[in-house]
Amino acid sequence: MKTLSSSLIIATYNWPEALDLVLKSVKNQIVLPDEVIIADDGSTDETRIIIDRFKSEISIPVSHVWHEDEGFTKATILNKAIAKSKGEYIIQVDGDCIMHRHFVKDHITYASKNTYLYGSRVNIQKEHLEFLFKAQQITFNPFSKGIKKRTRAIFSPLLSQLYKASHQFSKKFRGCNTSYFKADFIAVNGYNEDFKGWGREDSELALRFFNYGLKSRRLRYRGIVYHIYHHEKSKSRLELNNDIELKTINEKLTWTEHGVDTYLSE
Repeated sequence: MKTLSSSLIIATYNWPEALDLVLKSVKNQIVLPDEVIIADDGSTDETRIIIDRFKSEISIPVSHVWHEDEGFTKATILNKAIAKSKGEYIIQVDGDCIMHRHFVKDHITYASKNTYLYGSRVNIQKEHLEFLFKAQQITFNPFSKGIKKRTRAIFSPLLSQLYKASHQFSKKFRGCNTSYFKADFIAVNGYNEDFKGWGREDSELALRFFNYGLKSRRLRYRGIVYHIYHHEKSKSRLELNNDIELKTINEKLTWTEHGVDTYLSE
């Protein structure tokens, strides 16, 4: 049986210290993806230096997809990165989310046709950051210091079986911990690049997956990430972004006019 090829996409912007820990957690995976692509929304050279070092420390291909900093354009840089990916299956995290060592394996294990996955996010608290970066901590358990939402840190393949694929849309979906077939991403034309500024670009994609007919499965007790605390990003465009998402809901849209197809022929 052919093994599913996978691309791990890591979205980042100007936080090299956090990205460094995330990349260390890639090296710690018990199953590696076939490639890593860093989707960089305009970071400075400090981030490039971290990525170049990582390339020399790991045996799989690593690509750095970068564009000029024009504000929060995460939807655009993710489209550019995923367009360049070679894997059949996309596993997506943010550059401030340290991965459990089974993370990649869990997403590949539960990959299923006509289904997208989304996993849990354990929050690392602000007070723990000094120790986190000093100790270069990348492993946690439900009893670790400095985390909250501790039940989300429970790793249990047995308990995870309680969660099945569903035709319902879940508001628990987070783009910092999700996976899907690249063909399904292309079928809905990827992220909607009308989203500028923080908010709703991930959930709107999931809504179009849902409208397209995909099932969703929550990876509870597996596929865990640990989210490093940071100050909230500006929500100045949130009302406009809400309107875009409401249009997708009300019109049951599956396709965005400004999406990944722009880059697929490049």
